[in-house]
Amino acid sequence: MSHDNVQKMRIQAAVLRESGAELKVEDVLLEAPRPTEVRVRVVASGVCHTDMVVRDQLFPTPMPIILGHEGAGIVDAVGSAVTTVKPGDHVVMTYMSCGLCLPCETGHPAHCTHMHPLNFGGGRLDGSASSCSCESHAPIHDHFFGQSSFSTYAIANERNVVKVAKEAPLELLGPLGCGIQTGAGSVLNALKVEAGSSFVAFGAGAVGLAAVMAARVAGATTIIAVDVTPSRLELALELGATHVINSRDENPVERIQQITAGGANYSLECSGRAEVLRQAIDALATLGTCGIVGATKFGTEVAFNINDVMIPGKRIMGIVQGDVVANAFIPKLVDLYLQGRFPFDKLCKFYEFDQVNEAMADSERGVTIKPILRMPALTAA
Repeated sequence: MSHDNVQKMRIQAAVLRESGAELKVEDVLLEAPRPTEVRVRVVASGVCHTDMVVRDQLFPTPMPIILGHEGAGIVDAVGSAVTTVKPGDHVVMTYMSCGLCLPCETGHPAHCTHMHPLNFGGGRLDGSASSCSCESHAPIHDHFFGQSSFSTYAIANERNVVKVAKEAPLELLGPLGCGIQTGAGSVLNALKVEAGSSFVAFGAGAVGLAAVMAARVAGATTIIAVDVTPSRLELALELGATHVINSRDENPVERIQQITAGGANYSLECSGRAEVLRQAIDALATLGTCGIVGATKFGTEVAFNINDVMIPGKRIMGIVQGDVVANAFIPKLVDLYLQGRFPFDKLCKFYEFDQVNEAMADSERGVTIKPILRMPALTAA
């Protein structure tokens, strides 16, 4: 049967129609899931820095498009080939990967060869979308990170939904699919921070603070957070940082070298600023490793002293989504949260769905570290 003839569900979605514009909540038609897909009733969706980066087209995507990529909800329907989840399951939606390329096959799906078209291409790999306008029936790009979860229902793939325990607070869990996963996974999986080591997070937003919490879980004994916002630095201390540095008040490289008696074993650049990346590299000890997770405008370059990297054997590592296999990693974060060892709820503030632009503005102004949109409960028309 042609998908053009499949009965569509009427949903609400926050649509971006022009670069830099506010998102508008619209009535949208959503098609049924294809054989390997899952339809999720979205309970809540985190708001991530990448949503704003794409809104402003620093990462270009086709428009109009439905954003949102930290969705959590309840499986509503599954395609005929889906075997790992069923209707009624609680799931977190995460990034999409192909599952067939060499990075995917060797355990690095976050570095999938098709990462950009699958997550920023505005549709499936074949170019098709699941959403269209109610009025004109014109396609609306979706499948942003394989989900487009700024919507009351979303079509995801079996590959990028992660079943989670029903005793966990579902409306809180969406950020585990991107921002929180990125910070924690970078520490625990990509960098492999060891017990007794020193770690620095440059940027104390959601990613950086998740990294601080994960460094504490890993047993790092010197955990430093660098930021320019005093309230975020105070929260970093509460979440496990042993030291904080306000980089407006003092030179972070000099202070880190002083605290660590020569440099940090690990640093993570979370701000997306080239000059901060240089600091994260310069602050390393001999054989130290700097991970890069901050999203920057395409084409951004940074300069560093080659000899100061080569001679002490420093390493610079690009990291996407913590380089984790989400189906294995997200349930571990849920367990750590339920045990009180990973209190990421302290970063979060809830907003209603129609406050999406307010939530984005509060995030950009530093008022809220991790906004989460609550979705209204709707049924099919």
